[in-house]
Amino acid sequence: MAKTAVGLFENAGRAEEAVREIEALGVPRNEVRTLAEPKTFEITGVMSFPRLDFEVQLRRELARIGATKTEIETYIDGLRRGGALVFATGAEDDAKVDAAADAMNRLGAKALEEATGPEPQLPHAVRGVMSPAENPVLTGRVRQRPDGASVFVR
Repeated sequence: MAKTAVGLFENAGRAEEAVREIEALGVPRNEVRTLAEPKTFEITGVMSFPRLDFEVQLRRELARIGATKTEIETYIDGLRRGGALVFATGAEDDAKVDAAADAMNRLGAKALEEATGPEPQLPHAVRGVMSPAENPVLTGRVRQRPDGASVFVR
């Protein structure tokens, strides 16, 4: 399973600083990516909606790694405001992904605030102990760090 740390930065300069520090930790360059909203979107025809296409594709990719709708909207809003995202992925070394998330936090990754409520009360839900064979595969958010970057597993 691959883990991915995602950090939202106020500007591309801070994101590039984070990339340099993450690479110094030994995370290969091909496993570290940055993303900012393009300054211009090429219009290819009457029915061309390039900004919408960009956001739809980003939503899909963030959902694929386990981001919630609230997190996705926060990331997209940050990009609209001139921010940048940094992604650090590692299939082989979870410790490097955690170290990358720590580096992002030291360099100012924005904390994502997500409202959480109590566990829903489901009338027909039976709570029991699962056997190891019934245990679901861990995917989605590993943890929402209070200080900035989030780590996801897929």
